[in-house]
Amino acid sequence: MENSWTSNKTINGLRHFVLVNESKEKGNITFLMVSVLDSEINLKITYEELINSGNWQKGWINLPKIQSITEEFVKYKSSNKLENIDEIFVNEDSVFNIY
Repeated sequence: MENSWTSNKTINGLRHFVLVNESKEKGNITFLMVSVLDSEINLKITYEELINSGNWQKGWINLPKIQSITEEFVKYKSSNKLENIDEIFVNEDSVFNIY
């Protein structure tokens, strides 16, 4: 599975993500995606959403800065409180597990 992905729409103002974990939840394959620029911006999505929705492109697409880091990101960072941040746990078989 490709590790680097570009969202067709911004997610909290960012578009470049890495797939850090793959798990099975309730019979569905779920992926944990984390922003390349800010680990506070992360999301869980299903295989269907990542592969078949048309919302994601494999790899990091070369975009102008204004399209890859938007004003939405600045607003998100200025309004985000630290207590709302979830911890990220990397599976032992993840390529991002460095232990």
